[in-house]
Amino acid sequence: MSNPDEHAGAAPPREPSRRALVVVDVQPTFCEGGALPVEGGNAVAGRIAAYAAEHRTRYDLVVTTQDWHVDPGPHFAVPPAEPDFVDTWPPHGVAGTEEAELHPALSELFPDASVRKGEHQAAYSGFEGVDGEGRSLETILAEGGITAVDVVGIAESHCVRATTLDALGAGLRARVLTDLTVPVTPEQGAAAREAMAAAGAELVASDAV
Repeated sequence: MSNPDEHAGAAPPREPSRRALVVVDVQPTFCEGGALPVEGGNAVAGRIAAYAAEHRTRYDLVVTTQDWHVDPGPHFAVPPAEPDFVDTWPPHGVAGTEEAELHPALSELFPDASVRKGEHQAAYSGFEGVDGEGRSLETILAEGGITAVDVVGIAESHCVRATTLDALGAGLRARVLTDLTVPVTPEQGAAAREAMAAAGAELVASDAV
């Protein structure tokens, strides 16, 4: 017969995770043919759509984010100014345009919530946006009891990185599904992965989760 004091002081069993899929800025504006294209963007959009369709039941919540710029100030380099592609960029993700909508590949995603960001500022992170009810991404996830997120989307080196770091900062566990995102450049992608891993994110291929 076991000693009732044998397990005294043992940690309580860990509660199962409630996990969200956060789909970052998968918009035509960031894909080939868009105003600020990332090579491989259209292919990533298709892979995200296929993954979400197959694995939707793994997630308690699916949330999308979108750049939705009205007047983001110096974030846009308006001619004759030239973008430096560090702090200033060509106009992109302009609110109300077709390019700013979700990518057509996601037409059957049917997210539980959609967050738009950057009306009047740069807003790289999805945590800087709000949904149609004015709820921030952090509030949406908290209201859903979410404890962990899988982050996918465009671009790995910028908005995926910023969103992942903010998720960790909000106390969430975060994974980046590395084959469901793409960086602006390979070098910037490597730097982003290093920063996200150093902050505590798990980097893993989607077929390994």
